[in-house]
This record gives sequence, C-alpha cells and structure tokens, in this order.
Amino acid sequence: MLSGWREAMALRPWRISAKLLIMTSVVTVIGFSAICFNVMLDMRRGEEALARQTLENLATTIDADISRNIEVYDLSLKAVASNVLLPEIASVSKPIRQLILFDHATTAKHFGAVQVFDADGNLTIDASTLDPVAENRSSEEYFTVHRDNPNAGLFISRPMLFRGAYSIVLSRRLSDTDGGFLGVVAGSIRFSYFHELFERLSLDPEDTITVLKRDRTIMMRRPFDLDIIGKNLATLQDWRSDNLKAGGSYAGKGPVDVTPRLYVRSSGSGPLFVVAGKPLAAVFELWQKEAYRIGAVVLVLALFVLGSAIVLAREISRRADAESKLEEMATTDALTGLRNRRKFDQVIDAEWRRATRQKTPVALLMIDADHFKAYNDTFGHQAGDQVLVGIAICISDSVRRAGDCAARYGGEEFAVLLPNTPAAEAFKIAETIRGKVQGWSDGGTGSTVSCGIASLTPSAGMDWAVLVAAADKALYAAKGGGRNQSVVASLPKLSLVA
Repeated sequence: MLSGWREAMALRPWRISAKLLIMTSVVTVIGFSAICFNVMLDMRRGEEALARQTLENLATTIDADISRNIEVYDLSLKAVASNVLLPEIASVSKPIRQLILFDHATTAKHFGAVQVFDADGNLTIDASTLDPVAENRSSEEYFTVHRDNPNAGLFISRPMLFRGAYSIVLSRRLSDTDGGFLGVVAGSIRFSYFHELFERLSLDPEDTITVLKRDRTIMMRRPFDLDIIGKNLATLQDWRSDNLKAGGSYAGKGPVDVTPRLYVRSSGSGPLFVVAGKPLAAVFELWQKEAYRIGAVVLVLALFVLGSAIVLAREISRRADAESKLEEMATTDALTGLRNRRKFDQVIDAEWRRATRQKTPVALLMIDADHFKAYNDTFGHQAGDQVLVGIAICISDSVRRAGDCAARYGGEEFAVLLPNTPAAEAFKIAETIRGKVQGWSDGGTGSTVSCGIASLTPSAGMDWAVLVAAADKALYAAKGGGRNQSVVASLPKLSLVA
C-alpha cells in the first residue's frame, strides 16, 4: 500500500505537467483563434462600412442629379404657369406667344415639350408646335390631382407611356386670382434620361439602382424591368418603410427580389429618392476569401500546436514513468519488494517532523528472523532468501494503512514505521506479524521472528534516532527472552516489559 501511494505521489507532478501543457496549448489556441475571429469580424464590418459609404455616395450623386433636373424642369413649368395668365398673351401672335411662354423652358433631349391644358383637359398650347393636335387629358391622374387639390404643387405622376415614350409627367396647376382651376401645365422626363444616367456609372451586373417617389412607388430601376416599374412598395405586407429610412441602410432580402443585398437610401429632400443596392455576396467576396485563407492558416497552426503538445505530453508521461521506475528501483529492496534502508530513513524523517508538528505518536517495529544464520548455513542461501521473502509477505499482509512503511532494514532485520499509532496498537500489529510468520513456519520452514516495539510522541529537538534505539533495544530484549515474542519499550526511561 505504501509503495503504491508513493508511486502515485511520484507520478502526480509529471501528470499535472502533461495536463497543464495540453490545457495551456488548448487555451492558447482558443485565445489566438478568438483574436483572429475578432479581427475577421472587424474586417467584415470594415468591408460593410466601405460598401455602405460607396453606395451612399452613389445614391447621393444620383439623387442630386435627378433633383437638379427636376428643379430645372419645374422652373420651366412655373415660368409657363405664370406667363400664360398674362392678359397680353391672348392678343399676341402664336410665334410671339411661344417665345414668351417657352423662352425659359428646358429643351434637353430627354425632356418632353411643355404642354398647357385648359380646365376641361383640352390641349391648348404645345411648346413643340404652333398648331397642336387636339387631345384631351382630363382623365389623367396628373390632371385630376390638380383639379381636385389646389395645393398639390409640383406633381410627379406614376411611370406611364406619354406621347409615345415611357416617361414620368411633371405638372403644375393653373389657377386664377381667386384660386379657381384654369387648367394644368405639364411636361415629361423620359426613361432615356435614367438609362443614360445609369450607363455613365461603373456598376456590377447585380448592383441595383432604384428611384422611388415619396409614396414608395418605383419610378425607375436598374436593371430595367417593366413589371417592376410603377409598383408601390407600400402595398407589400412583408416590407415596412422602417426597414430603410432616409439616409439609412439595410442588409438582407429586399422587397423586389430574393437576393440578399446591402441597400442604402439617399437622404435628399426632393420629390424622389434613390436606393442603391449591392449583393452581400459581392460586398463580402474579398473578405470571405481572406477569411478562408486566414482560417486555414489558423487551423494548421492550431493542429500543429495541439499535435506538438500531445507529443510532448506523451514524452513527459514516458519520462515520468521511467523516473518512477528508477525511483522504485532505487528505493525498493530487490529480494523482498519492501522499501530499502535508504527509503526508510527518508520516510521516518518526514513522519517524525509531521508528528512533531501535530503532536501525534509514532510507533516503530524492529523485526528480526530467529536463528537465521544457522538456518542459512544449514539449508543454503537460496532457502534463506525464501525465508526472508516469506517474512516480508507476512509483514505486508499485516501493514495495510497508506502511511505505514515496511522496509528491509538490513540482512534478516525488518522495520515497520506506524505513524499516529500508540504502543498498544503497535503491539497488536507486531503480534499479528509474529503469528503469521509462525503459522507459515509451521508449514515446514521452522522460522520465527522476534519483535521490538517502541512508540512515543516526539517533541521539539528530539531526534528519531531515539525511537530506533528504543525499538532496537526492545528487539534485543525479545531475543534475550527466548525469541519468537514481542517486547514493548517503555519510554522515555526505556525500561522493558514483556
């Protein structure tokens, strides 16, 4: 029992070291991986922030261009709406009237000619011709809105086919001095303007540009799709306006298609606003490649560190086993398997110090084989060795506590150290050992043992040699008293009693 306990104690520091090495390696790998993961998250956020800024600049630029052209065109509508009410207009010739009304009108190639309709919706004046063809627009949305709402201001219609081209119509109300409805002045911006504007931009095929009214009607979109143009997002139940506020961004599935994108909305205050979108796969494409590369490197390093730690831990364990075996060889008697004298001296010194601190008794049994020399001379050394082995087995069977130490003290003499054991209990153990040896001896060896017993509670300054001397003296008393008996030394006077 003592041998196994000592062996476990000898191996424990090495095992702790091996486990500590593996745990340290695992913690290091986890920590390093966490740092790399955090760095990759920062890189991902950086890629998203850069893409958001790029889309914001794009949306702002497009919004500014559209707002500027709408403002310029609106100035032309305002000029026409103001001049057409002049009393002198009715008395001048048509060419002069055209010059007066449309002198400030915008004539860019993507802008339709300004038209004036009377209160019944009939076309009366057309900037593109002196003699306009008769047409009536009383049923159009832009006409009814101004007719029914004096405060409509600039009205931008839904995308529609207007004068042979897909366009959005811009219109203003004509009112008399009393606010009465006199008609509508209207013009258009063709889709070709948006197409040309988008073509000037350097965009990826999957990037989207969407132009919407304030009521969230899609006015134009790139890539162009007539099925989407004119669709009002306010009618979609699974898409809320809070998802994308003015100047904000949104990442995920949009209201038009299923491709996850990063969307950014312009912050302009004009009648139209712009939403620029980029697929999330494209936003994080470079980051994903870098993440895979760094992840592979970290994985290889982690496997290398853990593999090295396991190899080193195994080597440490092997070295611990080897050192344990060496220690066992150095502290164990080769013949009997008990501790040798060197180990016994170490144990009794440690236990003596502990007993001094804790003020507990320490008992020592000194055991000697009776008539061993004569037996050895008669039957030979091998037979004598068998006797010593048998006595050692009887001692080991009788001493079972983890703290006890049984040792071959020298030649045919044995010592048993019993920490925290008074003399009476030590005597019982000694008698058990003597009885087992005698019982084994009756089988044919004819061997017995004599036991000397000493037990005392050490005090400061006392040396354990006192205990050994007392037990040894008791042993000689047992031998002098006829052998095959146990004698307890009475301490501190060391008087002997049988």
